[in-house]
Amino acid sequence: MLPVTSPPLHEGWVAVADGHIAGVGTGHGEPGVTERDLGAVAVLPGLVNAHTHLELSHLRHAIPPAADFVTWARGIIRARREQSDPWAAAILDGIERGIEECLAAGTAVVGDISNTLVPYGPVVNSPLAGVVFNEILRFNAPDPIAVVTEALARVRALPPSRDVRASLAAHAPYSVAPSVLRALRRAMDADPALAPCSIHLAESPAEVEFIAQGTGPWRQVLEEVGSWDPMWRPAGVSPVEHVDRHGCLDRRMLVVHGVQMTAADLARVASREATLVTCPRSNLHTGAGRPPLEAFYASGVRIAVGTDSLASTPDLNVFAELAVMRALAPAVPARALLHSATQEGAQALGFGGQYGVLTPGSHARMIAVSVPADLDDVEEYLVGGIAPDQVAWVE
Repeated sequence: MLPVTSPPLHEGWVAVADGHIAGVGTGHGEPGVTERDLGAVAVLPGLVNAHTHLELSHLRHAIPPAADFVTWARGIIRARREQSDPWAAAILDGIERGIEECLAAGTAVVGDISNTLVPYGPVVNSPLAGVVFNEILRFNAPDPIAVVTEALARVRALPPSRDVRASLAAHAPYSVAPSVLRALRRAMDADPALAPCSIHLAESPAEVEFIAQGTGPWRQVLEEVGSWDPMWRPAGVSPVEHVDRHGCLDRRMLVVHGVQMTAADLARVASREATLVTCPRSNLHTGAGRPPLEAFYASGVRIAVGTDSLASTPDLNVFAELAVMRALAPAVPARALLHSATQEGAQALGFGGQYGVLTPGSHARMIAVSVPADLDDVEEYLVGGIAPDQVAWVE
């Protein structure tokens, strides 16, 4: 039994009442209740995939690996132009298959980035909880307040759901104007109840070059697609400091990737109590680089885990992501990796205490992972690569 908030409990039990955890312990369970023996399994809370793009699920295997991130991104731009209807059958089918894949791999909560909000309904109608982020891309923005106001209106027009929320995301500092970042900050300040926000940040060397100097392939892409703003001036700093200068770095912000963050950047993110969502398999596929995971954990920054989309990763299995993290960061304790994939992700998405832990009062969204009967280190086993056929939901 892995409560996450405490070490694993051998021969553990968990009591459930009305869909919530009533107690966790070892030895004999509580008297007078119906018991169910799950056998040789590890029971833990459903995982949290803190960053994915379900609406890109139809692009599985469509965008080949690239040596540099901008080359890969050009493939995404082409694919989206070729399929401009967000309600196309292929896209809807991909979203449904993506949700099924998340559930099969033991995911309970998602942080889903969307340019269309089409995934919102399917996620609401599924067993998943989570946040669907309405992503803003607007580098040339004569009226930044209108850009954010319109995006927020689309979010607020969605039908409410108890376990699925909607919020805003800025795509990245090379695709969102500083004035739009500031308008997003004002919207967050005006509505403290607004779910956490998100931004792709410090993902590739091209991003670092563009923000510091205004040169490189991102400048070329912006000019090609007609989004370049001739009034924009390079910040002369790192992407992290740039975003922070415009107010978009605090405990309500999920910063995704961070592959190119320096020690100073990580210290800044940690001091602002933002959560860094790492997606190492995607980073390797897209040419963004190898995330410095051991530096991430050594910095003290809050760390969650995401798979990113099926356009850049082979599956939506968070356990598979953990296995790559273990290989890239052998010095990081397995317990810390599991904490990132459960409690940290839930807290970052605004579900702290509700998901990602087995504690009294939390939702009883638990999975049982089959394990060898003579297992010595269950945490190390769980970050070694768990396939969906080893995972079952505890109903």
